[in-house]
Amino acid sequence: MTPAPEHSDYLPTATWERLRQRGQLLRRLRQFFDDRGFIEVHTPILSADTVIDRHLDPVPVTLAADPRQPDVGPRYWLQTSPEFGMKRLLAAGAQAIYQVTKAFRLAERGPLHNPEFTMVEWYRVGDDYQTGMQLLADLAEVMFERGPALRLSFTEIFQNTLGIDPHRAEIGELADTAARLGIDVAFEADDRDAWLDLLLVEAIQPTLGTGQPVIVYDFPASQSALAQVRPGPPAVAERFELYVDGLELANGYHELLDAGELRRRNHLANQQRMADGKPPLPVESRLLAAMDAGLPSCSGTALGFDRLVMAATGAKSIDEVIAFPIERA
Repeated sequence: MTPAPEHSDYLPTATWERLRQRGQLLRRLRQFFDDRGFIEVHTPILSADTVIDRHLDPVPVTLAADPRQPDVGPRYWLQTSPEFGMKRLLAAGAQAIYQVTKAFRLAERGPLHNPEFTMVEWYRVGDDYQTGMQLLADLAEVMFERGPALRLSFTEIFQNTLGIDPHRAEIGELADTAARLGIDVAFEADDRDAWLDLLLVEAIQPTLGTGQPVIVYDFPASQSALAQVRPGPPAVAERFELYVDGLELANGYHELLDAGELRRRNHLANQQRMADGKPPLPVESRLLAAMDAGLPSCSGTALGFDRLVMAATGAKSIDEVIAFPIERA
């Protein structure tokens, strides 16, 4: 056997068997949507618009007109998700669309993250909250062949695992729970959503989807992102997530239609970003123009395809299911 060269970082980190499995799963996924009448679309990866989120950081690109001055030109963004472009297509008349695309996020690297990753996103006009969840459940059943997905509310997973009501618990109770579990805390103590996220990720998520897939729904209204909020009490975001073997794979919404409310949320997210020492992102966008013109009622979901391959193949790191992670890109 010929010894491996001393500098072998030209080689893929995934085995050929894993890459073959990845291709098979991608074909199965496309067949799922094709069988249901969805049209595969492509929208810009590089755009003047971008999702505004406190915790999502797009990769900035200077679009230079003169190659001799590569740092002079308008600011564009590699997309964190194809959401904006796809919703513009919905406003223009699309009915059922899906996309398999590359997405990019700064400061995300680890066993479950790579700055460049593959995202699957889909929307169907007329789908309400329940229909959107059912479509995701149907996809999970086809992709994993582990039976129907179990649905649990955000309240149920906290009460079942930790014995607390996440919609009503005060910060002190959340902090005491984290301390009792020995969870290390590295953020400001007055951020209630940060406490909920910490407990979810550290104490609850590893237990979700270890047999059959699990869909968690009815998130706190403060974690609505681009989902509609249903009045309470307590008010909840019509948002749902898919978990398999402790991995969060997909995030879906009964989509927000109110452009004024999106402007309000964008303003709040930018305030939070600046408080975190991050630059604000462009508030006005062609998505807002599309929503002003009229975005049809719909449900939509974004799924991390690399993580789906991890869950389907038993991989422990994203590097095992992609050819070239960022260090070998």
